[in-house]
Amino acid sequence: MENTSNLPLPLIEDPDVGITLSDGCRLSARIWRPQNADAEPVPAILEYLPYRKRDGTTARDALTHPWFAERGYACVRVDMRGNGDSHGIMEDEYTLREQADCIEVINWLASQPWCSGSVGMMGISWGGFNGLQVAAHDPEPLKAVITLCSTVDRFADDIHYKGGCLLNENLGWGATMWAYSSRAPDPALRPDWREMWLERLKAEPFLPSLWLRHQTRDTYWKQGSVIEDYSAIKAKVLAIGGWGDAYKNAVPQLVEALPGAKGIVGPWVHKYPHFAIPEPRIGFLQEALRWWDQWLKGIDTGVEADPDYRVYLMDGMRPAAWVSQRPGRWIAETDGATSHLAEKVLHLTDNGLTDDTGTLSSVIQTPAHCGADAGEYCAIWLGPEMPGDQRHDDALSATFDTAPLAADFDIVGAPRISLDLTSDRPQGQIAVRLNHVHPDGASARITYGVLNLCHRDSPETPATVPCGDVFTVSFDLDHIAYRVPAGHRLRVSVSNAYWPLIWPSPEISSLRLASGQLVLPHRPTTGGDEYVFPPPVTAPAWATETLRAENHVRRQETDMVTGEVSLIIEDDFGKVRDCDHGLIAGSIARERWSIKPDDPLSATGVCHWTEELERDDIRLRTETHSKMWSDATLFHLTARVEAYENDILIYERDVADSIKRHFM
Repeated sequence: MENTSNLPLPLIEDPDVGITLSDGCRLSARIWRPQNADAEPVPAILEYLPYRKRDGTTARDALTHPWFAERGYACVRVDMRGNGDSHGIMEDEYTLREQADCIEVINWLASQPWCSGSVGMMGISWGGFNGLQVAAHDPEPLKAVITLCSTVDRFADDIHYKGGCLLNENLGWGATMWAYSSRAPDPALRPDWREMWLERLKAEPFLPSLWLRHQTRDTYWKQGSVIEDYSAIKAKVLAIGGWGDAYKNAVPQLVEALPGAKGIVGPWVHKYPHFAIPEPRIGFLQEALRWWDQWLKGIDTGVEADPDYRVYLMDGMRPAAWVSQRPGRWIAETDGATSHLAEKVLHLTDNGLTDDTGTLSSVIQTPAHCGADAGEYCAIWLGPEMPGDQRHDDALSATFDTAPLAADFDIVGAPRISLDLTSDRPQGQIAVRLNHVHPDGASARITYGVLNLCHRDSPETPATVPCGDVFTVSFDLDHIAYRVPAGHRLRVSVSNAYWPLIWPSPEISSLRLASGQLVLPHRPTTGGDEYVFPPPVTAPAWATETLRAENHVRRQETDMVTGEVSLIIEDDFGKVRDCDHGLIAGSIARERWSIKPDDPLSATGVCHWTEELERDDIRLRTETHSKMWSDATLFHLTARVEAYENDILIYERDVADSIKRHFM
């Protein structure tokens, strides 16, 4: 059905529709749909997540799903198995069971009398991942996908490993899921809520242990990595990302791999672009509606003629851990993403970063705490999470500067670094940052990449480093679109530690550079916007009463006795009452990442989450704790979960694990 009127359609909203799977597990769905959909069926848009529709994603759901529904769609938010108000147990992320459940949901939606039989999937992060993963199974009703902030390669480009290095997000996000999965269903919806809660608490896995048992790109990571077979995806894909987000590389990869795919990348962190920061935001809902109307309703909206790749070219600016506005302009590529762009080659030499080759004899032996100004791996909580001034980290690294640029220089794509080097240790890691140096010396990170030197030839079959012999490494830095102004400099900074973003190697190695080359994807400088998006619109915001205000803290400490340096993170997400159904929810996350500059084996990560849920005279709370440290051969992890009902401890469980380091 096409809504030919400009007036929004009146809606029906059901907060708890049961979808019973073939094994008897009941999933809970929240559905918004036009009142007349039974008489005039509409396509369905599915968002399928573990993040709880009742209190977890409610704010963004309110801004998004009713808007589509008013324009002739059934919008469906499903709590996946073992989460929110759905029954069952969740065993891991992105499992075949998760995908099979989703396919059942899609087929169920297509069979409803109010559905036209066409289904789209939309989601950010987890929902962006599984939209692509389910599309690779090619369920017949699934015609289109909008994937935001996702990946095509679970080993190379998720929160676990990067360049074969262990990301500390493996513990950080694992601790988040340990907390998220510990929460109870809403007692108002499930008479058996207490039994469901205890079942979850007893069964929920401590996922960092599972993920850490797969330290190479094995079959575990290949499952769910759509890069393994792009041709399996038949649905039409619109991919969206943000330069302030960890997941930006998939957008150009999808554009160049999937026929008919389109990509948009803005300046944003890990948020939907109609309410993301930093601005400018775009009219994401209008863009998405064009996609849905084209592929779910068969209305020619012109999306096939859109440029393949629309990205925000950011003007270089001073480093800041947080900005609300990013100056720049929208640029557009009509044929693919960036692989066709010209390249400029610069050489690392003893005289800096130069057009011509020259001698290079730099030694890199970085203190273990280098990387303190890296910012969060994945900026998401809207606190001071972006990379800060790089001067401190630059001082601990080998740096190579260009002369002041004669003209503005636009970098659009993934820079590639190649190095010939020797090492005195059989294991090691290297981090390369591309920085923008201002005339007064301020240093802003443009993009970066890291590599486990044992993964230099293969992420599947790592090998020790040939001590004393020259070997070559070559790897991409993250995609970016960035303008460095005339009179400023480019800097390549090379270190062999990047804490607390990646876990350190067991020994500090000494690396000697013999030669190096940086290949910069370069786009001719242009003037104003090459594409204009409509302004952002949203549905009315979620109505809540604030009981505790949100607050975010990032603090660095140095123990003047031991020399230990620590990053302390405190994210109080506040506490609110839902003005519609009355559920109260609150959450606080705390992390501490500590290391001694001269001892990589001193690295420690500690996480503590508090989750609160209140309904009438029922007060529920979980406290979850996680810790990781290592010696030369083993990673060590502990975790604890405590559950309280009306402040009485009703359940507790401890987990301890040690896992062998494998070229890590």
